[in-house]
Formats: sequence, structure tokens, C-alpha cells
Amino acid sequence: MTKQVSVIGLGGMGAGMARALLAAGYDVTVFNRTRKRADALVAAGATAAPSAAEAGERADAVVLSLADEPAVDEVLFGELVWRLRPGTVLLDTTTVSPSYARGTATRLAASGVRRLETCVLGNPDMAAAGKLRLFVSGEQAAYDDAHDVLAALGQEVRHLGAAGRASALKLSLNLLLGIQTAGLAEATAFAEAAGLDRELMLEILLGSGWRSPVLGFRAEYMRRRVYRPAAFRTALMRKDLELALEQAEAHGLPLPLCRQAAERYATAVAAGRADDDAAVVADVPHEAGEDHS
Repeated sequence: MTKQVSVIGLGGMGAGMARALLAAGYDVTVFNRTRKRADALVAAGATAAPSAAEAGERADAVVLSLADEPAVDEVLFGELVWRLRPGTVLLDTTTVSPSYARGTATRLAASGVRRLETCVLGNPDMAAAGKLRLFVSGEQAAYDDAHDVLAALGQEVRHLGAAGRASALKLSLNLLLGIQTAGLAEATAFAEAAGLDRELMLEILLGSGWRSPVLGFRAEYMRRRVYRPAAFRTALMRKDLELALEQAEAHGLPLPLCRQAAERYATAVAAGRADDDAAVVADVPHEAGEDHS
């Protein structure tokens, strides 16, 4: 059983996964560029590393939880890969495009580092409780070797096969989440314009057949009109929808609803709400046809 695990990137999901690994009895080393984010984890028993490279060289497995593809390039290929031992399993939970995922796996092959593209479904509280759902792409042997770590992070773990598949799944699901959240924002705006109270409308929604865990989670942000701490930042939602649009374009696939939703989140980012939860689109005016691409 793998015992030494490093977690690099301590946003809500990364910090939550580090807590789950600590609770499962792993020796956990953590690193985040904003050092203060590691303090609570150190108090819980983790070891803070002074750099991503030093965190990686101590580990049998590394969990990478970063914001986007440029961050992976900077951290993984700029600092980390040179210090990872051959055979190290890299659980990359960053949401990236399928083409980027395949390219990253190819770039790492010569180093002997085994990348598992890891789609995580859930929120920071679920991450801390080890209750995520994990869908993994990459070589079977690496998946088998890392299964104990994956099982500590998730209540469900599935292997999807070759590189690119987990990323395609994650973007598909985030595309749906983005459209649903924007749709809930529009329904709320329509109800308010017609003179209905927002709390009443959302209360009735959540007691109806339209209720779902995902919509309920976003509806609570909208009901309270408090969007921090964010479970899914607006900037990341915009990024994921734009990744989906780029990949769809390569396949000649139009995604008109996705494009409209991406514009809604772009409006929110331009309004200074990038770090708020994506549900903030309920409180950001949007001009039809506006394009921030």
C-alpha cells in the first residue's frame, strides 16, 4: 500500500483531498504557492514542503489539483517532473481538455512518471470526507498501483481506459452544470421581474420535481446572495466551458447553449466576480448577445 502521498495545489478540492488522505492514515506532504493555505493541514498532521519539487520527490504518489492548463505546464513541467522518481503515479485532478491530457501523458512517458487523468465529482466538503466520485484514465498498471489512494478519496472509483476519456467526461458534466446554473439564474430573474420573491421561488423549486443536488447547491448560494467561499469559481466555470467549445469546434460540433452560458460567466468575470461561486450569475446583469471571447 502506498503510504507517502503529496498534494500540490490547496484550493477547496485539493485541501479537502489532503484531509481525506490524512484521515485514511497516509503520510501527507502538501504544497501551495500561497503558503498560508497549508497551515490548517499542517495543524492536522501534514508536512509542508517549501516547493512543489520538494513535495514531489518525497512521494510515491502525487495528487495535482491546479486551476488550468498553464498552471500544469508551469508546475508540472517547470518544476516537478525533474524531481519525481520513475514509477511515481501522478493523479492529475486538474480539469483540462482531452487533447491536452493526451499530450501531457506523452510528454511524461520518457520520464517514467505515470499520469492518471483523474476526473473528480463532488464539492470541497465531499473531498474532505473522502466521498468524491473518481473517474480515471491511464494505464491499467498505474491505476492498480494507485487504487488504495483513489479509494481513500472517493466513494466510487472507476477506470475509463485510455488518456483523454476522463477529461472528456469532466468537461461534459461541467458543460451541463454551467448551462443548468445559468438556466436557474434566468428562471430566478424571470420570477423576480414578475414580482415573485426570490426565496419563495427557490423554495418551491427545491420542493418540486425539478430539484436536484446540483441545482439545490447553487440555489442556496442564490437564496443567500452570498457567493463565497466558492465551491466552483466563476473563472473556472468560464474556463471549462471555453475548453468544451474549443474541443467541440475541432469535431465540427456546434454547442449553442454552451456558448451562451460561457458568455454569461464571462460577463460575471468582467464584472469582478471571478472568485465568486458560479451561482453569482443570478446577480450579474447580462446583456443579450454580449461576447467576451
